[in-house]
Amino acid sequence: MARRGRESANPSLLNSGAQYTGSRPKLLHRRNHGAAAGLRHRRLRRTPQVPRPAVREGALEPGKSARRGACPRLILANSTRALVVTKQLQTWTILATLIAAMASSAVAAPVDDAAMRSRIERVLSATPVIDGHNDLPAALRHDFPDQLWTMDLSGAAASPITKLQTDIARLKKGHVGGQFWSVWIPGSMTGAEAVKATLEQIDIARGFTERYPQTFAMAGSAADIEQIQKSGRIASLLGVEGGHQMGSSISVLRQYYGLGVRYMTLTHTSNNELADSATDNPVHKGLTPFGRAVVEEMNRLGMLVDVSHVSPDSMRQAIALSRAPVIFSHSGARAVCEHPRNVPDDVLKLVAERDGIVMVNFYSGYVSNDFNRWSADLAAETARYNSPPYDGIYIGQPDLAAAALARWKAAHPKPVVTTAQVADHIEHIVKVAGIDHVGMGSDFDGIDGEAPEGLQSVADFPNLFVELARRGWSDDMLAQLAGRNLLRVMRKTEAVAADLKSVPLGNPSVADLTK
Repeated sequence: MARRGRESANPSLLNSGAQYTGSRPKLLHRRNHGAAAGLRHRRLRRTPQVPRPAVREGALEPGKSARRGACPRLILANSTRALVVTKQLQTWTILATLIAAMASSAVAAPVDDAAMRSRIERVLSATPVIDGHNDLPAALRHDFPDQLWTMDLSGAAASPITKLQTDIARLKKGHVGGQFWSVWIPGSMTGAEAVKATLEQIDIARGFTERYPQTFAMAGSAADIEQIQKSGRIASLLGVEGGHQMGSSISVLRQYYGLGVRYMTLTHTSNNELADSATDNPVHKGLTPFGRAVVEEMNRLGMLVDVSHVSPDSMRQAIALSRAPVIFSHSGARAVCEHPRNVPDDVLKLVAERDGIVMVNFYSGYVSNDFNRWSADLAAETARYNSPPYDGIYIGQPDLAAAALARWKAAHPKPVVTTAQVADHIEHIVKVAGIDHVGMGSDFDGIDGEAPEGLQSVADFPNLFVELARRGWSDDMLAQLAGRNLLRVMRKTEAVAADLKSVPLGNPSVADLTK
């Protein structure tokens, strides 16, 4: 989950049937830069000036007049000059014609959109999308607390579920064949309270999976996913989004695995007792001793180690420590958008070396530098107008503050973010890490609708594949992105767990490991 409101929610309201307060999205730290590039004007070269051939003095024949046109040699010189100029003009005319023809050909040969979409339908029918991160369980709890186990997820026009980014009809339209449901809770919750809240989120995800057996089935392995896809259903897997949800207990982690959790993100937006977060001031300089023990236990279990949200040092240390490939369940390329939630190039190379995967996030603030800067400016303006209990131009006057913010928004339109920009992240990861190490982690229903044009819901995954196909991607490359890469990572993680079966169980505490 990417953005603000849920992180600031009152943790006590996570109790069963209670409603979150604040806006739905998770905390986002925004940092941005960049400006639109201007167009360069090109000047056409002028026709080259051909020097006049020289006529030597005394070249006139005896007895001939020196007046114009009377000398054969002078006539020959003038004719030669005219011929040279004519040939030069012909050359420039031919070049101009060729350039115009090439430009006309480029404009006159649009991509056959219908054929392209038919091709993508064929590719995704054979290799359905496996999405690494969707926050529907938290969205349901926030928006429909009284209908957690009864909400109609079919996607019927009359259903209120259509205001979210996920429902069954749109999942099918988007060719989704595997979904990791995030069971996120606020980072402020710890200990037994965090465990209780996490179990309730797991119950929500497992609950709607069981209510629609013709659509969903729980999966625990790569083989399960493939078998469920062959039956025409969507494989449901779970992801715990933060090590704080363990309640400081490796025994709890093992129970999560038994309930279908197949990855855990080491941190969320704040540092915890496992590692430093990418969006907090570093205190551990990477992994803690307890965090290292957790990574080793995840390897033993066959649980994917997710390093989205963690600091660059935590990323590097987790990759070096883990015997299985690591994943970034929902992150982009930092070279494309300078946000700390994205992955630096040196880490992308490490991911490739250890055969991991980066699953690209669709949140506009992680995709676009311009949007990230705009979001930061919006947050600053909001605080400037009304920041109780002490600050703000219109403190204690919410109507005036809202009016001032509306004027600011009118003067500063939200930047447009496109599907092509998400494709830029994907292609950068391919350039640095290789085609084997990229996937998709949309973060739908955790980003408050702030997704690029053309990627507004789970129905829109094919649009991204069309964009990449237009850029020359082969069917095989598209299939790798859709799900084959993730399945490979899962199989390798399962193989590592099989090798570690003989390792005895343990439950070291934070205190034990920090003595």
